[in-house]
Amino acid sequence: MTDEPVVSMENVEVHFETEGSILPFGDDPEVVQAVDGVSLDIPENDVVALVGESGCGKTTLGKTAIGTQRPTSGSVKYKGQDIWKANDGEGDVEISFKEIRQSLQIIHQDPGAALNPNKTVQHSLEAPLKLRHPDMDTFERRERIHEMLARVGMEPPEDYAKRFPHQLSGGEQQRVALIRALLMNPDLILADEAVSALDVSLRIDMMDLMLDLQDTFNTSFLFISHNLSNASYIAGKSDGRIGIMYLGELVEIGPIDEVLGDPQHPYTKALMWATPNLHPDAADRGDSPLRKIDVPDPRNPPTGCRFHTRCPEAREACTGEMPDAVTVGDDHDVACYRAYDDHEYWSSPELTDDGLDNLGTSDESTAD
Repeated sequence: MTDEPVVSMENVEVHFETEGSILPFGDDPEVVQAVDGVSLDIPENDVVALVGESGCGKTTLGKTAIGTQRPTSGSVKYKGQDIWKANDGEGDVEISFKEIRQSLQIIHQDPGAALNPNKTVQHSLEAPLKLRHPDMDTFERRERIHEMLARVGMEPPEDYAKRFPHQLSGGEQQRVALIRALLMNPDLILADEAVSALDVSLRIDMMDLMLDLQDTFNTSFLFISHNLSNASYIAGKSDGRIGIMYLGELVEIGPIDEVLGDPQHPYTKALMWATPNLHPDAADRGDSPLRKIDVPDPRNPPTGCRFHTRCPEAREACTGEMPDAVTVGDDHDVACYRAYDDHEYWSSPELTDDGLDNLGTSDESTAD
C-alpha cells in the first residue's frame, strides 16, 4: 500500500443553481450548496461508509469523488493528479482524465436501470474487458466472464451469461453491476445505496461479496447509505471508517468502534438512537435526543453549526460560525464545539426553543 491516497478531496464545495422563477423578470437563480467544505482522503484498499438523512449531500460528494460531478471549489485528486486539471488539459497532466474515469467506477441503487435491457449479461460484461484488456480474444473474454459469474454465485455461469436483465432478480442484477465495475480494475468504486433496494436478507450477502472481491481486486469502496446499520456493518467488517453527513457537512468520521462506540457529535448520537439494533439497551433508549424532528429547509439552512436547531446540547456559540473538525481519537474527527476543552461554547448560554425561533438562517442551501 502506498502512502498517497487513491482519492483526496480538500475543502470541496459543490453548488447548484435553481431557477427562482419561470418568468424572465423573476428572481435570480438560487445557489444551492450540496456540499460545503468537505475534506476526505480515501487510501488504497480502504472502505469509507457515508451515512446521513436524505438531502445531506452524500451522493453529491460521492459523485464528486469519482469525477462525475465537478466541484465549485476545492480540489479532487486521483493519486496526486488533479482530476479536473486533467480534464481541462491544464498544467502537466501525468494521468489522463480517461484513465482516471476508468479507475473510478460506480454501482447504482437500481442496477436494472443501469444495465442495458437489450443486451445479455455476456454482452454487458464484455465492454469493460474490451476497454481494459483489448488484447483478449473472444474465448478469453467468455472464460473470464464465466469465472466471475461463478465467483458471485450465479451458476451455471453459461446460463446466466445468456440472460437479459429482466430475467434476473434484483440481487442478481446488482451482482452483474458489481462484476462490470470490477472488470475495469478500478482503484475506487462508489457504491451509491447499492444494497438499499435489496431485501434485508440479501443485503448482508451483497456486502460480504463486495468485501470478498475487494481482497481479490485490491479496490477501495466509498459506500453511500441512509441506513446506519448497513453503513456500520460494511465499515466494521472491513476495519474501515464511517462518516456522518448533515446538510452538506461531514460532521464526524473515524473507525467504527470510535464513532459508534464513543460518538462525539450529537447528530451521530441521534442517528444511533433512531437505529435500535445499534443501541446496547434498545428497550431503554429513552426519549428522542433531538430538539426538533423536522430537518431545516435545505434551501435556507441555519447559520453556524447547521445542526444547532435540532441539537439538545446547542448553545448560543453554536449559532455564529461552523465549527472546524478537531481530532478526538485515532483517525477520529468531529466538527462540534463540545470537542474543544476551552471553547467559548462552555460559557455560552444554552439555547431555548424561544431563542431558536428568533434566530435567522443563512442564504445557503444544500441538496443530496
